[in-house]
Amino acid sequence: MDDNVFEQYCFDSPSNQTAVDAVSGWTSAFPPEAEIWGGTHPLFADDRIIWAVAQMEQIQERRILEVGPLEGMHTYILNKHRPAIIDAIEANTQCFLRCLITKEILNIDRAKFHLGDALKWLDEKELRYDLIIASGVLYHMADPAQFIAKMAARCDNLYIWTHYFDDAAMPPGDSRRQPLTGNVETREVGGVPVRYYERGYFKANTNSNFCGGMRDRHYWMHRQDIISLLSGLGFGNLEVAHEDPKHPNGPSFSIFAKRVVQA
Repeated sequence: MDDNVFEQYCFDSPSNQTAVDAVSGWTSAFPPEAEIWGGTHPLFADDRIIWAVAQMEQIQERRILEVGPLEGMHTYILNKHRPAIIDAIEANTQCFLRCLITKEILNIDRAKFHLGDALKWLDEKELRYDLIIASGVLYHMADPAQFIAKMAARCDNLYIWTHYFDDAAMPPGDSRRQPLTGNVETREVGGVPVRYYERGYFKANTNSNFCGGMRDRHYWMHRQDIISLLSGLGFGNLEVAHEDPKHPNGPSFSIFAKRVVQA
């Protein structure tokens, strides 16, 4: 009888690296002390999340919702500050599996990763959070302003890093405009008019490593409209950082929004 080897099994000595290698498509480079290899981007030491935490002054024993954890790299940074809980919602099944591997390897003990649609979580769970983080999510959304409104209803502190549309930063002829269809519409959310710039992925989703949005048709918001909407939703204390109008994928910035509590 032939000694056939079944492909679904790992015959290597058990290690953290075998766990990482079990799921392909890693983006982030693990912390050096982990002595394992995944992707190349240093997102386990992301300055944007470190800055966001600093805006809160402290997050120990605070409740956090993280939308789109990707591979758990930002969750890892947050976990070091010992929050009460991190609910991390990931819709991409492969990213979710990578998050679970990261959690196991790096002992992210204050987080619970959930697979599914964050919009439904916000609609169905009557939970409030001290801080909601959505880094690299807004510009993938089919209805980004409604997404902001749903997050705003569940917290008093909101951090967003996103690409945005801006004519001055991305003028006609700029190659970064190519995925934009040219369709622009104005909607009203929370009494604030916002412009939606239609965009498609141009079949990027056919790549097994794709980690964008859930639908091909999605919209970018105008930079000023993001600010106006947050202000209109009661977040009058806004801090902007990491402004990068020349980002290769499109203009981007960080915005930390704090609700202004009326006396």
